[in-house]
Amino acid sequence: MKKIPQILITAGIFLIGVSLILLVLIFLPVANVEINYKLNTSRNVIKQINPIDKDFGIVIPKIGANAKVIPQVDPYDSRIYQVALTKGVAHAKGTALPNQIGNMFIFSHSSVNLLEASRYNSVFFLLSKLKKNDEIDIYYKGAKYKYEVEEIKTVEAKDVSYLSPNSEVQTLTLMTCWPPGTTLKRLVVISKLI
Repeated sequence: MKKIPQILITAGIFLIGVSLILLVLIFLPVANVEINYKLNTSRNVIKQINPIDKDFGIVIPKIGANAKVIPQVDPYDSRIYQVALTKGVAHAKGTALPNQIGNMFIFSHSSVNLLEASRYNSVFFLLSKLKKNDEIDIYYKGAKYKYEVEEIKTVEAKDVSYLSPNSEVQTLTLMTCWPPGTTLKRLVVISKLI
């Protein structure tokens, strides 16, 4: 049996090391969110969260979500919304704003691949942990709008029926891909202003 040259052994160890580093970088943001959620819920802790942006921001205390909301983003143009989602979560163009009657629609990634990764890609990762009556806070032009979760559902990727605005009340619909990191379905959280 021939001896494996030392350079091949060194290259193999290097490649294994790089692979491990890449795995950590890919899964660290999602793992961090999940671990913090588990630690806080095991201690029944819901922290008071100061919003990142009081001009237009979202805070979901139960899951520790806190992000800037990028207004009037075209949800049908991937180039536009992908850029917006590197800065925060996106408010769909043409849907209501917090101070208006109708349905406000906000969307974000649940997680995403390393090439598109940014610190906002896991903001909605824990949306599935929300239950009826949980609180969602929207900050808009310095005012706080408090919403209460009414319904959580998983829908087909092409289903947009939940976007039908109810012109009588102020609602907030949050959407992300489901399961996390895929585009198979959508997780939708519908809440009302209280």
